[in-house]
This record gives sequence, C-alpha cells and structure tokens, in this order.
Amino acid sequence: MPVGLPEFVENPENRCPVILLLDTSTSMAGQPIQELSRGVGVFKEDVQRDTKASLSVEVAIVTFGPVQLLQDFVTIDQFTPPVLEANGYTPMGEAIEYAIDLLEGRKEVYKANGIQYYRPWIFMITDGAPTDSWHNAAQRVRLGEADRKFCFFAVGVEGADMATLSKIAPPERPPAKLNGLDFQTLFVWLSTSMKRVSSGKVGEAIALPPVGWAEISS
Repeated sequence: MPVGLPEFVENPENRCPVILLLDTSTSMAGQPIQELSRGVGVFKEDVQRDTKASLSVEVAIVTFGPVQLLQDFVTIDQFTPPVLEANGYTPMGEAIEYAIDLLEGRKEVYKANGIQYYRPWIFMITDGAPTDSWHNAAQRVRLGEADRKFCFFAVGVEGADMATLSKIAPPERPPAKLNGLDFQTLFVWLSTSMKRVSSGKVGEAIALPPVGWAEISS
C-alpha cells in the first residue's frame, strides 16, 4: 500500500468509519426500502452540516440479499446516497462477517497512511431473520466488541426476529426495535452520534444522544 494516498494527503483528518449494513431482502420491498433510502439521504445531509464531521465521517454501505458492497468507504462530502432495491434472501451471517472484514481492511489503509481513527461503527438494519448460519458472525461481533475493535448496533424493523438479533448483538448493546418506519429520526440520531464522536479525541468515551426512535421493550 503506497504511503500517502491522495485522499489522505488532501484530507488528513482523523477518520470516523461507519458501515451501514442494510437488509435489502424481498421483504423490505415497497415503503420500507423507500423510507430506508430516504433515511440514508438524511444521514448525508445532516452530517454534512458539520464541517469537521463531513471530513472525518467515512461511510460504507453493505447490503444483504445477496451480500454486496454498494458503497466503499468515502467521506460524507464524497458520498452519494444510493437508491436501494429489495431483492433476495437474508444472508445476515455472511453480511456481518463481510462487514467486519471490510472494516479490518480499511483500518490497515489508515495505518499505512498514518491516519488516526475513532472506534468504528457497524450499524445493521434488518426486518427479518437470517437465512444462513449466523453463529460464527455472532461470535466475531462479541469478540470484536470485547477487544474494542468496533461498536456493533442492531436495529430491527417490523417483522425482525428480535430473539435471534439478541443472540447476535453484544449483551451490553441489545438490539433496538424501530418505531414503525421512522428511519429519518434514526439516521438523524446516527448523524448526531457521529458528530459527537468526530469532535472528541480518538479513544475517548462519548455520551450518545438519547434514542427517541426505538420502541421500549416491556
């Protein structure tokens, strides 16, 4: 890897990487996928209002059903929100492992270019249950969290298998259930969180804003 890639020479800010791990299986067709696409657009707009965050926050999008890299890591100012399409099954286990591997690769690029980075986020949104084996993925999530390699968030949309998500998500951060299709509030929360992270010091603990987009489990 050559030292001093142009993107880091032009913008040497500390990076704040986030992977949006989005379920685009057939069950998301119609209004859910439209609202999800709209939410991703809101995320870009909101982060971009903060000059520091727009240079620090890097977003990648991995969709599953089938697993594909829809957007490799770019800073928000370079990011064009894609139009999401619903298709296929829900290979959640494969998608999570792909995202973790993608993140590890990005960290190597940062290190090779002398760029510091905040603890990355993997932010998964799903409305279903895995259609593949997910136990290895769950183990990697828990190990990664324990080693502080990343923060993993799981959000269940109406119809999601919350019991399985609870086995995948780290115990200290159980899955949240989205209020209806309120993706816009969710992505404003994510944006606000990213702004807080990117304005702090690398390695510093940050208080996240209150979650106003999730149903409270009784």
